Amino acid sequence: MSEPLSIVIVGAGFGGIGMAIRLRRAGVRDVTVLEKAGDLGGTWRDNVYPGASCDIPSHLYSFSFERGRDWSRRFPPQEEILDYLRACAAKYGIEPRFGSEVEEAAFDEEHGLWRIRTTAGDELTARALVAACGQLNRPAYPDQPNAFAGPAFHSSRWNHDCDLTGKRVAVVGTGASAIQFVPHVAERAARVHVFQRTPPYVIEKADRPYAPWERRLLRWAPVLRTLSRANLYTRLEARGLGFVTAPRLMRLVERAFRRRLAEQVPDPSLRAALTPAYVMGCKRILLSDDYYAALNRPNVELVTTPIDRFSEQGVITADGREYPVDAVIYGTGFRTQAFVAPMTVRGLGGRTLDEAWRGGAEAYLGIAVSGFPNLFLLYGPNTNLGHNSIIYMLESQFNYIVGCVRALTRARYIDVRADVQNAFNQALQRRFRHTVWTSGCRSWYMTAEGKMVNNWPGHTFAYRRATRRPDPRDFRVRA
Repeated sequence: MSEPLSIVIVGAGFGGIGMAIRLRRAGVRDVTVLEKAGDLGGTWRDNVYPGASCDIPSHLYSFSFERGRDWSRRFPPQEEILDYLRACAAKYGIEPRFGSEVEEAAFDEEHGLWRIRTTAGDELTARALVAACGQLNRPAYPDQPNAFAGPAFHSSRWNHDCDLTGKRVAVVGTGASAIQFVPHVAERAARVHVFQRTPPYVIEKADRPYAPWERRLLRWAPVLRTLSRANLYTRLEARGLGFVTAPRLMRLVERAFRRRLAEQVPDPSLRAALTPAYVMGCKRILLSDDYYAALNRPNVELVTTPIDRFSEQGVITADGREYPVDAVIYGTGFRTQAFVAPMTVRGLGGRTLDEAWRGGAEAYLGIAVSGFPNLFLLYGPNTNLGHNSIIYMLESQFNYIVGCVRALTRARYIDVRADVQNAFNQALQRRFRHTVWTSGCRSWYMTAEGKMVNNWPGHTFAYRRATRRPDPRDFRVRA
């Protein structure tokens, strides 16, 4: 057993690297970042499919304390985001332990320590455990019978050895990843069948490269980057009115979407198939400048009949038709509600998080869970957004967790009170009644029973205010 470590962070994506930097800047030196993969980056390491990029403008998709200076485009591509995160880790001396997947973390109440075991058999101890596992890193696959004999892979596990040139390709799903890679696949493949279950709202992305003079100006004029960041934040936050305050405002954006769809998709039958039947914003709104153009190509077919099963040769739909293909790409999203999977987390009395979350995951401010002292979540339950940068939410959580860590210099452990957590989450669920996310559709934001577990039902500045500092009255403190 190693000597006790002050802080152990699980995950080396934006949350884990940013948290480690923030702790170092606060004077906490004993910080260890465990990463199961061989490199940092999280979702930006895993998602290397053609066309992978962010749907938040580049000047806002960076830490406030380390603002990116040399983005090539208005919306950053995957490789630039990954390079940015690597540069941040190198600048602040954050060196994750790669190949360290946590199998189990159990809280030792007697000593006020987390005892952590990796799949390699390594054992560590820590005063505090920070789970920065993310929400979009465990691929979800179709549950239909599958006997397909050819190459098949998820968008987040892209097979770059599979040359799609001249091939017949099935794309299953039309989510945020699919609308980015479908145009690139369509340019190379002989035939592409896009299997759509529910049409998404796809609005204009308005992406463009920065001119050389713009990049030079932004690189050497920090005030311009600051102004750009503030402008972007304000404009995106204004969109939150349609999500959380006055959902009827989404009708204006919906009308603009329908006009744009009519302009870009002249075929009335295809346009009808691409028109959602639910309120805009109820599911994730997607951004693309080339998705609809790709669906207009003669070598691309949109299939809306449900999939029945996968045969050895291709895809068979519910009407009995078989689509012979050479490769299958799953754009079927992620398992979004197992926030710390696959590791087992045991709190007081040996109770696991899975047991605590049997009715749907919840946490106080999305960060602390009653019965699990000195455990803090990043990008946890009810902290996802539909309108602004998740980096802003993460930085709010960094500040709150630093305050909690400072409290541990005077306490063996702190545990958020059950009544505080219950009151917070009951009020949170009531607030969802007036948001666009409960306007009648099903989405990955909610459990099968209808509990909203992913999104924050408010403005980001309200979350920043709520997480400004921990209130000692919210916790049970053991000296």
